[in-house]
Amino acid sequence: QVQLVESGGGLVQAGGSLRLSCAASGRTGSVGAMGWFRQTPGKEREFVGAITWSGSRTMYADSVKGRFTISLNNVKNIVALQMNSLQPEDTAAYYCAARNVFGPATVRAYYDYWGQGTQVTVSA
Repeated sequence: QVQLVESGGGLVQAGGSLRLSCAASGRTGSVGAMGWFRQTPGKEREFVGAITWSGSRTMYADSVKGRFTISLNNVKNIVALQMNSLQPEDTAAYYCAARNVFGPATVRAYYDYWGQGTQVTVSA
């Protein structure tokens, strides 16, 4: 089992920045990739970005490319999501996820473990 705990959410004005962190514990040796998703009430959880556990490859949703950056410290087992130029439409609960297969994935069902989520609210 892998446990994931997100932190760093909060309230920010449009144009501002936030940095989310996800601390992984447990059987992290089995993890192949980490991802970030977000969800607003009444909508499906959507892909934001992902990174391989080696840090060698990343991928992002088109809506966040150029604004969000994922990084990984695989010694401390922490994945960060740096979010810049935030807009009100980025408001959501953000979830960290891990999968046991090497390679980032955009599909929610391909992830095996999930954190509890952290709320990000961007005011206009």
